[in-house]
Amino acid sequence: MRILLSNDDGYFAPGIEHLARALDALGEVTVVAPERDRSGASNSLTLDRPLSLRRTANGFYHVNGTPTDCVHLAVTGMLDTLPDMVVSGINHGANMGDDTIYSGTVAAATEGYLLGVPALAVSLVGKAGLHFETAAQIAHQLVARFLALPIRQPVLLNVNVPDVPLADIRGIRVTRLGRRHKAEPVVKAQTPRGETVYWVGAAGEAADAGEGTDFHAVANNFVSVTPLQIDLTHAGQLSLIEGWLK
Repeated sequence: MRILLSNDDGYFAPGIEHLARALDALGEVTVVAPERDRSGASNSLTLDRPLSLRRTANGFYHVNGTPTDCVHLAVTGMLDTLPDMVVSGINHGANMGDDTIYSGTVAAATEGYLLGVPALAVSLVGKAGLHFETAAQIAHQLVARFLALPIRQPVLLNVNVPDVPLADIRGIRVTRLGRRHKAEPVVKAQTPRGETVYWVGAAGEAADAGEGTDFHAVANNFVSVTPLQIDLTHAGQLSLIEGWLK
């Protein structure tokens, strides 16, 4: 099995190191990740300059671009054969609900999916980041299951793992995305030169977090697995807009 790993926290992040070790026993692992933290990069591609690909002492490759750039470059130009799976992560922090729109972790997996490769995005839900090994073992279980029982259609799975010891994980639940409240306002600050700058505010708290959502599963120490799709068409508004335009 050929596995391509990427992330949005950078090639030096502990999450991708844990992931590479956990998946090494399952096949040939190639790591292509951003050269720096690109959290929140979403599905952006770099089109205004060329990209460079460099290899580090531990064998990981890094790219001076976005998570999407990394997977696109690897699949369409670097690798001789198409990988059997793209795995992105392990992200330090949740990618649940509305987070998936902004997430570079999810974006790297999405690029694999768009290029015809089954893909997983794996995140560790917790600010402390104490149990990357738990998320790595869950990723190993899911990839091993895919190897034994391949899904015969394109698949993009968003996986969120509670930041607890593996023994405290109560199981795996298939979930839908929840929703967050509106994000906090930007935070205004001043530089030493007196210039006004703005920090993007924190994400909103969970609004739709009932049973069946990713928020509910993780809050109860279950791993959340959400199948995602890319079709953004609001089918319910097609007739509304048709009428509006007449």
